[in-house]
Amino acid sequence: MIIKRLTVIGVGLIGGSFALALRRAGIVGHITGVDTDTDNIARAHSLGIIDEIAADAASGVSGADVVFISVPVCAIAAIVRDISPALPVGCIVTDGGSVKAAIVSECDTLMPSGCRFVGGHPIAGTEHSGAAAAFPELFTGKRCVLTPGLTSDPVAIETVSRLWTAAGADVCSMEAGHHDRIFAEISHLPHAIAYTLVRAVGTADVEGENVLSYTAGGFRDFTRIASSDPVMWRDIALMNREALLASVDGFSASLAELRRMIDNSDQAGLTEFFTTAKKFRDGIV
Repeated sequence: MIIKRLTVIGVGLIGGSFALALRRAGIVGHITGVDTDTDNIARAHSLGIIDEIAADAASGVSGADVVFISVPVCAIAAIVRDISPALPVGCIVTDGGSVKAAIVSECDTLMPSGCRFVGGHPIAGTEHSGAAAAFPELFTGKRCVLTPGLTSDPVAIETVSRLWTAAGADVCSMEAGHHDRIFAEISHLPHAIAYTLVRAVGTADVEGENVLSYTAGGFRDFTRIASSDPVMWRDIALMNREALLASVDGFSASLAELRRMIDNSDQAGLTEFFTTAKKFRDGIV
């Protein structure tokens, strides 16, 4: 057992799967759950994801060795501000948000003496949400990025790393701003494109036809992530604004290049464009 008491704030897909994975690994004792959705937290308790339902976040962290926060990224710092006065000395606070620089910077300043904050981002998920969608294998073989801050001492980093390793993840560390620039390209931009594509096709007027009714495997596979939680992705887009805007501009330039080649019937250019993209895609491990 690595920790005796874990508090999960936000017991949805990520928070619930984290709790289930640690419970299955046998490295956590008691798990307290906190969630503003009363039906969801009741479901988490009935499913055995958590042992206890806390009335609120501040009371939920009482006696906790580790607090894991899995809520929309714009709400993480506010949660930390609320629980800060109630954190026991020695407590480690970590999160699962996919934007890191702003969160780590603000949460570091909110840590009371004797407590540590370690930013984290598990690279895993599905288009489903809520405690009912949680399963312990979610993180198996997936990467989890830690983004230590000023309060992240070696013991806190090692503890959080061991928890994610026990959950099945491969753990690495990087600077928070570097993380945000990378994930603007490989995660935030693809979600923005998927939402945009579905919206464009869904509102297309092709002689009165419902164009989406003709979609098959390719379109549905490509746009699966557009079924993700809109509020979560709204917050991510706003919090990682600068990096995402740069990624959108880069994509727009590539799309403009593709349009130009199609407009000019540039066979050689199109072949090279698609071949280069295919090589990149085939090289993904």
